[in-house]
Amino acid sequence: MRHPPSHRLRHALVALLTAAVAALLPLAGAAPAQAATATSSPSAVAAAPGAGYWHTDGRRILDAQSQPVRMAGINWFGFETANYVTHGLWSRDYKSMIDQMKTLGYNTIRLPYSDDIFKGTQPNSITFAGGMNADLQGLNSLQVMDKIVNYAGSVGLKVVLDRHRPDSSAQSALWYTSAVPESTWIADLKALATRYNGNTAVIGIDLHNEPHDPACWGCGDTSIDWRLAAERGGNAVLSVNPNLLIFVEGVQTVNGQSYWWGGNLAGVAAAPVRLSVANRVVYSAHDYATSVAQQPWFSDPSFPSNMPGIWDKNWGYIFKQNIAPVWLGEFGTTLQATVDQKWLAALVDYLRPTATYGGDSFNWTFWSWNPNSGDTGGILKDDWQTVDTVKDGYLATIKAPGFGGAGGGGDTTPPSVPTGLGVTGTTSSSVTLSWNASTDAGGVAGYDIYRGTGMIGQATGTTFTDTGLTAGTRYDYTVRARDTAGNISAASASVSATTTGSGGGSTGCTATYKVSSDWGSGFNADITLTNTGATTSKSWQVTWDWPGSQTVSSMWNATYSQVGKTVTARNADHNGAIAAGASTGFGFGAAPGGAGVPVLNCTAS
Repeated sequence: MRHPPSHRLRHALVALLTAAVAALLPLAGAAPAQAATATSSPSAVAAAPGAGYWHTDGRRILDAQSQPVRMAGINWFGFETANYVTHGLWSRDYKSMIDQMKTLGYNTIRLPYSDDIFKGTQPNSITFAGGMNADLQGLNSLQVMDKIVNYAGSVGLKVVLDRHRPDSSAQSALWYTSAVPESTWIADLKALATRYNGNTAVIGIDLHNEPHDPACWGCGDTSIDWRLAAERGGNAVLSVNPNLLIFVEGVQTVNGQSYWWGGNLAGVAAAPVRLSVANRVVYSAHDYATSVAQQPWFSDPSFPSNMPGIWDKNWGYIFKQNIAPVWLGEFGTTLQATVDQKWLAALVDYLRPTATYGGDSFNWTFWSWNPNSGDTGGILKDDWQTVDTVKDGYLATIKAPGFGGAGGGGDTTPPSVPTGLGVTGTTSSSVTLSWNASTDAGGVAGYDIYRGTGMIGQATGTTFTDTGLTAGTRYDYTVRARDTAGNISAASASVSATTTGSGGGSTGCTATYKVSSDWGSGFNADITLTNTGATTSKSWQVTWDWPGSQTVSSMWNATYSQVGKTVTARNADHNGAIAAGASTGFGFGAAPGGAGVPVLNCTAS
């Protein structure tokens, strides 16, 4: 059998790029040391799904009020690399990326890290231009992780912390190396569990990424038996934070049968993980397509009909036999090969559609959000803005609603909405805004300023000047307040401003419309603009009227507004300039599906 390569290409390009710029059923032989579950009293008022800490019940994950939940999320890597921080912050504000994840329907973030971040590492490749990431300046890696966790929790996303590597240099087969012994692994796991104790945005820890040969499952040799190590690591976490879920990946080879690194959980049937707190184990598998490595099952004449049996054997049986929840912590593909497309379609069907099964389903986090994953690519394209709508569309039926806001160490109340937003000055290239201060019991940390649907900057006071604009052009603005715990207010009332001057005349443009995926209840579409004029444009605008009741829910590479059936899309900061004869594009998600093709009106100046 061919195995995955000894190193994963999806992490190999990172340094070059950035330098340039469950629980088991009652556990046999394991007496719980603490109270088993964190459930609410019968008299408690029902909270939003996902509230509080989570526990398991057979194959389901339940929230604090025993409501079933489904993790349907994304991997956002970077803390495990020599950048010591999630990637893409060289291009965008971290809040705007988390907001985009939520808008696309992802409800969980898996955050890989290495033990290097416990050494006081300073993150690199973060931009602070235009006020982006302003609250990350001067922070070390763990403090930046705090910000990401708190903001994710404040908008209703959950976080799983993934111990991906012992250090930033490479993945390891075992959970320890000569440089990072098991004692360090356990100490750092406990440090994280303690750090986020009481912050219910963090619902669990993935103990180690992709154990593989010589790691074994249930062989009894404490130096290589991952099942025994997972018990030691899991119990260490639970000793300081008994409310966390413990995510345990598989190995590569069990009883002579090999599978993907971390994906082989066949040993669980005879040798389950035993923890000191009941209802905390979630088993995690990884599964990939041919863009990562070729495997015999892909060339089987019965492919893809053979795949459910292979998944059943290696990890799916745990769910189907009601042993514990199963989380597909990583799966992904470039989606270039036809075989990979068939694989992903079959896998999505196997994971069970949310509309039919709700929380009684496999949980998952797709690899990856990042485009700079060498052997899979990402949900984002290389500009760190544009969504790969085809890839994202495959996941539509298994996405699940977001959860009630958590995080911030218990403070979940957002600041008051900013009022009195007004325009205090305009020039041919700038707009100056002011507004009334918001209030918050824990203190207002600052304000996020939006032009259309995109965040363009941040301010600690109540004024902001937007620069680099096009003359004679209308812009729409809103402001949101942010508190010290990472909670964010609703948007203020919108205000419009038109820059002075004529705008330089029209250069002319055409626009074409293409639906990239349509699943009935919603759809994604792409619009391509071509500059038909003789000079480079400075800005552009596309408008259309829906023939039906469609509503745009998200847009990338453009800002937008919708009034009734009329949609107006305007260029983002990075793509307003189109050379004569050249093209650019943007995309969006809308609902319901079956919209038909609207008539597009394109203008450029």
